[in-house]
Amino acid sequence: MKKDLSLCPKFERAFQVIGKKWNGLIIEVLLKGECHFSNIADAIPELSDRMLAARLRELEGLEIVKRCVDTGYPVQVTYRLTDKGREIQPVLNEVHRWADKWFVAGTQEQKTN
Repeated sequence: MKKDLSLCPKFERAFQVIGKKWNGLIIEVLLKGECHFSNIADAIPELSDRMLAARLRELEGLEIVKRCVDTGYPVQVTYRLTDKGREIQPVLNEVHRWADKWFVAGTQEQKTN
């Protein structure tokens, strides 16, 4: 008997969003609260401003991130997670738990069993 190894399209889509380079880290930063672009950039120094802007636009289009504009002087732009974005937190908590178990802090090394 042949097993059906096809993936659920919704599960596959979720991994495409969360697993896309930088998205998980951006969401992780925004889970701490509303941030200016520069705060997100400072928290993820390996991420270029151009790529950060592209990822924020993409996450905004997916309704995971909301861009908030305060039209005072000077104009202030901040980013925050939507309800949809905040609901990713338990998933990221489990990734943290898994990583703590299997990876050595501050290195690329894996823990051995």
